Amino acid sequence: MTGAVLAFRAALGGERDMRGEAVDTSDESLLTRVASGDDDALGRLYDRFGRVAYGLALRILRDERLAEDAVQDAFLTVWRQAASFRPERANARTWVLTFVHRRAVDLVRREERRRAEPLAPEVEGGTGSAAEAAELRQRREAVQRALAQLPEEQRRPIELAYYGGFSQSELADRLGEPLGTIKSRMFTGLKRLRELLGTEV
Repeated sequence: MTGAVLAFRAALGGERDMRGEAVDTSDESLLTRVASGDDDALGRLYDRFGRVAYGLALRILRDERLAEDAVQDAFLTVWRQAASFRPERANARTWVLTFVHRRAVDLVRREERRRAEPLAPEVEGGTGSAAEAAELRQRREAVQRALAQLPEEQRRPIELAYYGGFSQSELADRLGEPLGTIKSRMFTGLKRLRELLGTEV
């Protein structure tokens, strides 16, 4: 969806469906749509909260890459748990940012543990490094097999981002898609990858 279309809809006073009827685009309504599997609604939520979420994560982590990871993982959790949102308990912004805060704190703890762990002694004869290389190769092959099972519109931006080093904004320009669409496709694709690889977010 182009910026011009969004601006036009905003000028009309909100999003409208195909029959011309107003569509509720409140934060809470978007979460309801996310719970029903609406990728575009997730992209809209990210557009609304992504910047403040990143700022929160960066204040906690003090590392740009880790902050980006925290935000992405948090929005994947939002995607998975949107059906559990209860507006009477918290507003949508607070609910989403809670996941960001939790993930950022988890990453801080993980980094502290990693720094505190002593370096493993080298295995005689270099067998340790050979075993690590074999494990890394197996992981790469597993990821490639999982990627091959994704739809093209999800697989391509993920491959370009992780193998080509493109940012989501660069991907939107390169692929000719709105930024929100790229974000939601990547979230959905990464969620499916984690399911295929049997890992927890």
